[in-house]
Amino acid sequence: MQILRHYAGVPKPLQGGVFALGNFDGVHLGHQRVIAEAAAVAREMGVPLGVLVFEPHPKQFFFPDEPFFRLTPFRAKARLLESLGVDILAALPFDADMSRKLAPEFVMDVVVNGLNAVHVVAGYDFRFGKGRAGDAAVLSYMGEMEGFGVSIVPEASLDGEAFSSTRIRERLGSGDPKGAARLLGHWWTVETHVRTGDKRGRTIGFPTANLALEDHVQPALGVYAVRIELEDGPFKGVYDGVANLGRRPTFDKQDVVLEVHIFDFEGDIYGHHAAVSFIDYLRPEQKFSGLDALKEQIAKDSARARALLAATPAEFAGA
Repeated sequence: MQILRHYAGVPKPLQGGVFALGNFDGVHLGHQRVIAEAAAVAREMGVPLGVLVFEPHPKQFFFPDEPFFRLTPFRAKARLLESLGVDILAALPFDADMSRKLAPEFVMDVVVNGLNAVHVVAGYDFRFGKGRAGDAAVLSYMGEMEGFGVSIVPEASLDGEAFSSTRIRERLGSGDPKGAARLLGHWWTVETHVRTGDKRGRTIGFPTANLALEDHVQPALGVYAVRIELEDGPFKGVYDGVANLGRRPTFDKQDVVLEVHIFDFEGDIYGHHAAVSFIDYLRPEQKFSGLDALKEQIAKDSARARALLAATPAEFAGA
């Protein structure tokens, strides 16, 4: 998959494709329908399949002090899009200049003159241009005027619930990663680096890999059954584990940390990139009277997580 960071001076081989337009945060099942429609048109026309997104997300640009809300930061989003067969990812910078573009300017500057798109596909609720003034009707009209095709994908739902990044965030915030996965079509995953912790876990028989959420949305604090994928080095692979996401009240800590105990694993993975998939929620975080009580509970959590993961397919197959 080729990644474009600017719409000016796009190489000829990357022009003339079919582009799906949107933020695609989470790359959920609704987004996947938009991309599938674009893929079908691209195959029929014999041209590349592209996706256009903005980095940072426009909400981050306009409200930089709000808590992190993204389901999929750029690296995770790119990985998911590539798995869907996307040939070109136009990740355009959302800056002051882009925020001031009127809807027709955006279409002319980016879609027509920049990407030279032959067809674009968007969801029914896609908005673009200054003040979010552009919508499906404006996009369709511009397509007729400028000679590119436009497809608008209607709202889609599962069991009467519309696919929505907001609803997925709500599921995660309420401790329902399985419900979030049903709307995503894949497990919700945190991708970040393993960092050095206080190494207390190994002293009580449960060593942990410590990770920061960084720019991911924060789900409910508590204990989860997880799978962790190490992407490089001698330990490359996918492992089962149990994780605590929280402030570690037993040790009077305040910062939120994701601590993953990987089952049946030994090795130094500090600095490694890891992807942690949240499979099931076991319990809220709690404060214990001492290390013995904590160790006893971790053992129970580990046993429960092992059983849940043993019954869960390696790849998401519905939850």
